[in-house]
Amino acid sequence: MIMANFTKKAIQGSFLKLLEERPLSQITVKDIVSDCGVNRNTFYYYFDDIPKLIEDIIEEDAANLISAYPTVERLEDCLEAIIETALAKKRAVLHIYHSTNRDIYEFYLWKVCDHVINAYTDTILKGHNISDSDLDIMRKYLSSFAFGLVSRWLGENMTDDIRASFSRLMEIRKGTLEEMIARCEQTK
Repeated sequence: MIMANFTKKAIQGSFLKLLEERPLSQITVKDIVSDCGVNRNTFYYYFDDIPKLIEDIIEEDAANLISAYPTVERLEDCLEAIIETALAKKRAVLHIYHSTNRDIYEFYLWKVCDHVINAYTDTILKGHNISDSDLDIMRKYLSSFAFGLVSRWLGENMTDDIRASFSRLMEIRKGTLEEMIARCEQTK
């Protein structure tokens, strides 16, 4: 099992290395196996194709991010977790994001946004009497907010200083969430 995991990680590592060097459309299975020193059959033992390899890598990153943040006390922490993960593999992320496999990345970005927002709302709403339907609406709003910010940043090739923009936005929005919570508690 250890050798199998090592081989799988080697294939993923080679793919990410190549993805840092060139766009996804210019990477083949032959390139990956040549770089990592395994044969094509070994690649296909672990992955059906390159999109499945991409999905596996993104799914692992999402799972690692989710397990690293079981609780979240500030919305800024939610965004920071996502930004750091994307910046660690900036060129690879952009190559995937600007490829025909963008939907795979977006699916897991939604999953991460949902997790961090759920962890955040679980933390800040303790002791508040909010209906399940209002909680669901608030979570969808906040997840969409986080997803939208990150998607736009990715679409702009991560050139914007998203941290500064988000920090300013949080200043502008100060009190909004508290007002939403108060309104939800009043309507019960």
